[in-house]
Amino acid sequence: MRVAVVAGPDPGHAFPALALCARFLAAGDEPVLFTGPRWFDVAREAGIPVRRLKGLAPRVDDDDGDAGQRIHERAAHISTEILPDLSAMLPELVVSDVLTAGGGMAAERLGVPWVELSPHPLYLPSKALPPIGSGLAPGEGVRGRLRDGLLRTMTARDIRNGQRQREHARETVGLPATDPGPAARLIATLPALEVPRPDWPERTHVIGPLLWEPTSEILEPPPGDEPLVMVAPSTAHTGVAGMVETVLDALDGAGVRVAISMLDAPPTDLPPWATAGLGRQDELLTRAAAVVGGGGHGLLAKSLLAGVPIVTIPGGGDQWELANRAVRHGSSILVRPLTAEAVRAAVLDLLHTPAYTAAARSAAAGAATVADPVELCRAVLDSVRAR
Repeated sequence: MRVAVVAGPDPGHAFPALALCARFLAAGDEPVLFTGPRWFDVAREAGIPVRRLKGLAPRVDDDDGDAGQRIHERAAHISTEILPDLSAMLPELVVSDVLTAGGGMAAERLGVPWVELSPHPLYLPSKALPPIGSGLAPGEGVRGRLRDGLLRTMTARDIRNGQRQREHARETVGLPATDPGPAARLIATLPALEVPRPDWPERTHVIGPLLWEPTSEILEPPPGDEPLVMVAPSTAHTGVAGMVETVLDALDGAGVRVAISMLDAPPTDLPPWATAGLGRQDELLTRAAAVVGGGGHGLLAKSLLAGVPIVTIPGGGDQWELANRAVRHGSSILVRPLTAEAVRAAVLDLLHTPAYTAAARSAAAGAATVADPVELCRAVLDSVRAR
């Protein structure tokens, strides 16, 4: 199966796409990844063919303050930019990241079936849930349902506006206004981070986290027998600033060792009980007793899959939603606002309360129930061929 995987260069989206490509390769398929050049080298080292995802550069008339325009109008533009390269590889199937909707539009323009990849829980609105991003649990009783209904009413206008923007964007590239949607949706999360809903969409499947390590290097923790705390600042531009400095201040004298895993240049003048740099997080998690990080899905899922509880310090985007879901699951403590006192108290609570680790391990066990994304994609292609 020749499959094009389309995802933007943000690590939270590029890494799951890389992981999915690796799964296709291992299954004997022929994936090609369309993404930013930042990840070309690591992709090629893994044997994954890559193409530049054209159309990412902001245009003069783009309004990045308007999320609908950023997603839909830029998606239409990206679909035009990548159409020649996509057509040249003769894909039988396209997998398009949920935020890189141009991949799906380009597939539709070519008459090729496509699948949507969400590297996080399902974020479509539901008639039974509070709006995604609120961080709220579904309301209980009459008052709770009234609250959720009111909140959904308040966000309905934005949803309708986004729908109109998508319809207009589709028409500008010759597609019908009505979006038929993907042939299937792959939800790359742990069941523990999903929320039950009575209107779960058809052809929507939880496949478990798609995790990727951008390096083969090993980050050695500081020597000693004290509990190891892995710190991983958010890779998203909406992450909380100053996390590393605050966490180091918080854990000074706390009787722990700290390993800071980061893509950027590590800080200098670290205390002897801390180390920092780029290293495989999956390896580090086998030694960690707790994690401190942003509420991004990649780190959260990776930590829970390793059975390690996490202190989440959420920034913008969906981090607030995810952090609250992990708290309700019992495997995390949320810290906001960021203060050294709050971080220290949360880390010590995780280390001294076994229930947090037990909850994280239960989340990891839930991964055994997820679907196989490669088999799902093959089933989509088989159904198209059978028509």
